[in-house]
Amino acid sequence: MTLRGILTEGERRLASAGVPEAKLNAWYLFAHCFFITKSQFFLRADEEAQESDCGHYRELLEKRSQRIPLEHLTGETEFMGLPFFVNENVLIPRQDTECLVEEVLKFCDGADVLDLCTGSGCIGISLAKLGHCKSVMLSDISAEALEMAKKNAENNEVKVQIVESDLFQSIQGRFDLVVSNPPYIRSGEIPKLMPEVCEYEPLRALDGSGDGLLFYRSIIQQIGSFLKNDGKVFFEIGADQGEAVSQLMEQAGFRNVEVKQDLAGLDRIVCGQYSK
Repeated sequence: MTLRGILTEGERRLASAGVPEAKLNAWYLFAHCFFITKSQFFLRADEEAQESDCGHYRELLEKRSQRIPLEHLTGETEFMGLPFFVNENVLIPRQDTECLVEEVLKFCDGADVLDLCTGSGCIGISLAKLGHCKSVMLSDISAEALEMAKKNAENNEVKVQIVESDLFQSIQGRFDLVVSNPPYIRSGEIPKLMPEVCEYEPLRALDGSGDGLLFYRSIIQQIGSFLKNDGKVFFEIGADQGEAVSQLMEQAGFRNVEVKQDLAGLDRIVCGQYSK
């Protein structure tokens, strides 16, 4: 079978399985298995494909048809233009979160930064790579997630401190900036999410309790002991949580609390400044 033929087979197979963006997914798996770029494919489309590569491709197509995330099959994704390894122990970085990083980058010059609930490390590592931070600490309750964060820090050649901690339990020091994308999905909403999310991504990185606000409450209640005077906190939020999280911050004494939108115009970030 030609390269063109096996790619067409993949597109049809994923489409028949109801996989979203079937053609694009088929291409990414194809490029991963055949080590080929778009321009190379156009030149070589009518070449015969290696049977071993075809076998590997069909195996991944079967797994993707079962709605295993594309990124789990390739083992990597891109975030802020940087490469990140991912697996079943971490949330897959999403484009919405890039808006959070871009906002924090405005303030991180010379700053001590804490990335709380870091997961893959995509937020803190991007800040360390693209900003001019004085220091960056990555923290998570999951040792498995921190293994991935460490691997990603090394791959992106950034120096960060990694701390296993249940929120602030094992954190020491004070920070100019604390940034967090905590679990914020309401427990009852999780079964309604796409299979790729609810069946394959880590539940404790998703579940924010009945109202989705458990981690915001916990972080906001404790954060005063870990922020420098006039320090800032930045949260990613669900699109309908801006008012609730803003109120929690204002009640805790934060000032200049703002809700900011993502590229789709949906509420995505709440930030504020802490004063003793």
